[in-house]
Amino acid sequence: MQQRRFTLKALTAAVALASVGISAHAADTIKVGILHSLSGTMAISETALKDMALMTIEEINAKGGVMGKKLEPVVVDPASNWPLFAEKTKQLLGQDKVAVIFGCWTSVSRKSVLPVVEEMNGLLFYPVQYEGEELSKNVFYTGAAPNQQAIPAVEYLMSKEGGGAKRFVLLGTDYVYPRTTNKILRAFLKSKGVKDSDIDEKYTPFGHSDYQTIVADIKKFSQGGKTAVISTINGDSNVPFYKELGNAGLKAKDVPVVAFSVGEEELRGVDTKPLVGHLAAWNYFMSIKNPTNAAWIKQWSDYAKAKKLPGQADKPLTNDPMEATYIGMHMWKQAVEKAKSTDTDKVIAAMAGQTFKAPDGFTVKMDEKNHHLHKPVFIGEVKADGQFSVVWKTPAPVRAQPWSPFIEGNDKKKDEPDGKTKM
Repeated sequence: MQQRRFTLKALTAAVALASVGISAHAADTIKVGILHSLSGTMAISETALKDMALMTIEEINAKGGVMGKKLEPVVVDPASNWPLFAEKTKQLLGQDKVAVIFGCWTSVSRKSVLPVVEEMNGLLFYPVQYEGEELSKNVFYTGAAPNQQAIPAVEYLMSKEGGGAKRFVLLGTDYVYPRTTNKILRAFLKSKGVKDSDIDEKYTPFGHSDYQTIVADIKKFSQGGKTAVISTINGDSNVPFYKELGNAGLKAKDVPVVAFSVGEEELRGVDTKPLVGHLAAWNYFMSIKNPTNAAWIKQWSDYAKAKKLPGQADKPLTNDPMEATYIGMHMWKQAVEKAKSTDTDKVIAAMAGQTFKAPDGFTVKMDEKNHHLHKPVFIGEVKADGQFSVVWKTPAPVRAQPWSPFIEGNDKKKDEPDGKTKM
């Protein structure tokens, strides 16, 4: 009996020691959630962001990690399924105990995640241009607000330099980002004297593939005066849309298209020769020449080849949301080290005013109040090789306006998050 008691005691002690070892080991790493669609209609855009996040984690770990601890990625696939984004966020924060989440592309996925990160006091870094009209203390927006992309792009189209467009087709995927952006653009165009009859607004569902009728309508509408298309089509629908433009012979000199969700990665599967001269507005292009960008492109190229990433290993491409992911991860690291903690509230406080020398050639800054980056704006023309030639840029980073002045009542809204989401 005494022998049995001793054995049980020894066993209990061994289990206790093992559990201490497990928790100590767990404390040796900081878990980081990566929440991007790796399947479904948005995989064409989001897979590269997952890979960029993993490359950045490897880079940070190779330089000593964060506060001396290695970052441990936890990758999930919400599969272009918007409610699943919320479920995966609950899993990352509740079960996996991640310190931060980098993820989402569409605004509908972000809005699915928002109440979860707020309720569980998590932290989301969102790397894609969006419609604004939102502030949350639990989100840092490293993509563009409308005044850092949509408004400058339309001003350019209306200018003599941009072709002097008088009529506009607002063409988007049917969800919150295109509809809200187009609401802002309608009000902006109206303030510039453009009549409602000179604006045509069209929407298609996610994954839409037949653009024959829509492109025919655009061609007909353009007979009424100098016309430009403002495209907020997202995901893999861009491929058939651009193919149909080519089929219909709609050239950039006749009806220029400026896209807000088409970059180097989306043009990978398209014959770009008929699209030469069409435009995209972003805060970064791969073709930008400076030493920081050259080093970053080489780092990505080496990583893509070493990991044999599908597509990227043969033709490595960088783009704007990849840059925003990279910036956000480094700023989060800097904030954690400033706060000496991964505690959400301490990191939020430490994020104010963080700066980073970005591949776009500018030192970008996280605004002290509104959780948005000060970013430069670039407008690029599609070249035959699927890259962009920069035709216009701002001289310095632009401060984001989350609340567009072109939406009524926004002048009364505070430019900083306090508590739950402001919408």
